[in-house]
Amino acid sequence: MRPGILRTGIIALFLLPLLLQALFSQGVQFETPDVVLDGVGFTTTISVTDAYGRVDTSANGELRFTGFTVDGAARALLRNGVFSTKTAEVRGSGQRILRAEFASAAGGSGTRSVRVIPGLLSILPPLLAIVLALLIRQVVVALVAGIWLGATFIYGYDPFTGFLHVLDVYIVGSLADTQHISIIAFSMLFGGMVGVMSKSGGTLGIANTLSRMAHSPRRGLLATWLLGFVIFFDDYANTLIVGNTMRPITDRLRISREKLAYLVDSTAAPVSSLLFVSTWIGYEVGLIDQAMQQAGMLGRNAYAVFLDMMPFSFYPIFTLAFALMLVLMGRDFGPMRKAELRARREGKLYRDGAQLATDLTDSSSVLPAEGVLPRWWNAVLPILTVLIVALVSLYITGNNAISSSGSTDYSLGNVIGQADSYRSLLWASLLACVVAIALAVGQRTLGILEAMEAWFNGLKSMLLAMLILTLAWSIGQITADLHTATYLVDVLRGTLDPRWLPVFTFLVAAAVSFATGTSWGTMGIMMPLVLPLAVVLGADGGLDASHAYTLVLGSIASVLAGAVFGDHCSPISDTTILSSMASACDHIDHVRTQLPYALLPALVSLLVGLLPAGFDIPPWYTLPLGFVVMAAAIRYLGSPTSATQ
Repeated sequence: MRPGILRTGIIALFLLPLLLQALFSQGVQFETPDVVLDGVGFTTTISVTDAYGRVDTSANGELRFTGFTVDGAARALLRNGVFSTKTAEVRGSGQRILRAEFASAAGGSGTRSVRVIPGLLSILPPLLAIVLALLIRQVVVALVAGIWLGATFIYGYDPFTGFLHVLDVYIVGSLADTQHISIIAFSMLFGGMVGVMSKSGGTLGIANTLSRMAHSPRRGLLATWLLGFVIFFDDYANTLIVGNTMRPITDRLRISREKLAYLVDSTAAPVSSLLFVSTWIGYEVGLIDQAMQQAGMLGRNAYAVFLDMMPFSFYPIFTLAFALMLVLMGRDFGPMRKAELRARREGKLYRDGAQLATDLTDSSSVLPAEGVLPRWWNAVLPILTVLIVALVSLYITGNNAISSSGSTDYSLGNVIGQADSYRSLLWASLLACVVAIALAVGQRTLGILEAMEAWFNGLKSMLLAMLILTLAWSIGQITADLHTATYLVDVLRGTLDPRWLPVFTFLVAAAVSFATGTSWGTMGIMMPLVLPLAVVLGADGGLDASHAYTLVLGSIASVLAGAVFGDHCSPISDTTILSSMASACDHIDHVRTQLPYALLPALVSLLVGLLPAGFDIPPWYTLPLGFVVMAAAIRYLGSPTSATQ
């Protein structure tokens, strides 16, 4: 026998026991958060696996935990290879070691380190974002600061490492999500479509068509309201086009600039936030989807939830209805009545000494070039393309998903719920861009270079919004990693009746939006906190499934509607300022006259809409009641304005 073979055999004999031990030994896998909160329980899952990574169902033994308790004890029994439980409260702070030891014949042990931080720290990142937004009125800086503070807590209280991970972990991580990228792509494409059809004269064509009916003050006001409702696809385009188009007409009809600014402002954000095809849709659905993942609502489609939520958006609905009622009933009250009487009787469109807000916006990217013939179909056809393609795609992808799953439920609700909404919206926005450009170039309204420039201008108009959305996703992930919603639930459990959550949420969102002047920033900060809170409080409150889902829908709507209400009233809001500029109205006069007209629908939304919704009363009952209450308020608070016919 050769010496080399002999040596190999001897080495193999020595290694054989080690090899057998490796083949038949057990491994231990821990599933716990990297960071947990002091005083708040968390889920621990431990599984024993064999050498092939399969769960060893024969493994039984004792688990010993160091630093926290399970069901009040520091030990537990492992049965059938898996142990999973929600721990009792963790007390104290610092580094904790979770150790599992098994008394099985094959052996097996493992350790897992978990950092414990004070629970109060989990609310500081979103709180910092809110406070900074209030102080400096820069939502981007505020959101970045909140993300940085949260990353600092997560990465060992190291501010430099936390700052670096703001970008590579949280912002890049948010953009790496395919659904997030789909939402950004849809929103950007939709913005490009709006840019082309505005520059080609489509939106101005709609405005001119509607303005032909304005032969009296009431008809002029009605045309302004209708135009604001029709241009629902973007609040900025709505404000600039409606204000600049209708101002010469309302001036001729002796309608005050304050009333024009109110109608412009009251149909911009409310209608854009409410209808399901607009530049707001991607942002709102993105926030809902992120919060749903944190809340464990993984089986639901975010777009379907958004559609379910729409009837609960009481403030936008009531605001649009209230403005229309004022026009049709020919009545006003408060400061607005004085302004209208001044314009009608004295011919003064604005008060003496008013400082008119001049239009400082770059309307060249929104309005067509001089000499371009405005054609309404240049806007209507791209919008119809979005609607038709989106609906058909939702139906097709929903049917395909149901067929693949083997289900036989082809009801419309289930089809929409199973549909691939992100793919449908992408297809719709892409084809709408093609239609808008083809119409502009085919009619020689724009050259191909001009059309592409208008398209790029539309894309650029969405950049800030998409930046805010990405940061909102990032701070949402921070709150998930720090278990902020869990901490809030533990703090509020037993102190806040879940049925009051929609009202409470609306008030907080309105306060933040009013102080910051941004509805989108408010939504980004509030949504990841409120939706998980609604899910858990509804379950803890013993609500049935239908009532719990109604609570979730009401809470989501409260975030969106409260943000719109606060933004609507805020003197530092971009849409409020744009409304004053596009209407050439004194900005303070616009805020002062609009405030009572915003407060009344908000009060009705709270008392008639959100409060009953918290007690599981469907909106189909409360919406008509709200309309009646507002009509009665106008009838008894308001007085006829002369020459309104």
